[in-house]
Amino acid sequence: MEGRGPAPITALTPRLRPPESDPPRLGVIALATDLTFERDAARLIGCDEATVHVARIPFENPTTPESLRAMGPRIAAAAGLLVPGASLAAVAFACTAASVTIRNAVVRAAIAEVRPEVPVLTPTSAGVAALRALGARRIALLTPYLAETTAPMVGFFEAAGFSVVRVGCFGLADDRDMARLDHASLIEAAVALDGPDVEAVFLSCTAMPSLEVIEAIEARLGKPAVGSNQATLWAMRALAGLPAGPLGVGRLLSLPGPDADTWR
Repeated sequence: MEGRGPAPITALTPRLRPPESDPPRLGVIALATDLTFERDAARLIGCDEATVHVARIPFENPTTPESLRAMGPRIAAAAGLLVPGASLAAVAFACTAASVTIRNAVVRAAIAEVRPEVPVLTPTSAGVAALRALGARRIALLTPYLAETTAPMVGFFEAAGFSVVRVGCFGLADDRDMARLDHASLIEAAVALDGPDVEAVFLSCTAMPSLEVIEAIEARLGKPAVGSNQATLWAMRALAGLPAGPLGVGRLLSLPGPDADTWR
């Protein structure tokens, strides 16, 4: 209406909930090219249970030890983007092969620069905890990687006290291709690696869609299958104070996860 001035602005009194009333918050550093981790996190951690915050770290394919190692100097900056000022129950660096080439201790130290006192885990540290919780010592290893990226994974698990009795890799160089691996091919590959001397199968790679096939692999083998994202999110549930579960994603999720001292 002509001649009418702007509406008055009324000062309101805000009421804020105390921070401790928020659900637990979890931080994840994912590769810029990752297509899988956030989807798997949404399946294993309900939005009413905890909030998962994701920061992306620059990464350029191919997925070789050299390109993975190049992320090391960028980890602290990525961790600094995880909701500054908010309390986190844990931070996960979500790249299996990079955690080996960079080394878990280096990853932890980099994140501790900006998030001191927060438990830090990786898919390999969580994988070791998961396999131990399942009582498996002799494992088969399935990766989507090139052979040169797979070999350090074998060395890591052997150094952690496991016997890697069989290894298979799909020979892919791009993690976006790894995310599109056919489910049936994953199941058949895991079954082909089995034998009487294998106690569990570890499916390595946060990009690989292993969460969808773990139940089918366990049904075929009659023994545990552990995936990178499954193990990582299992451990994160425990660090957030959440109970075991949900069902339908492998034997591991029925077990309680390790406490925070495991990751410091």
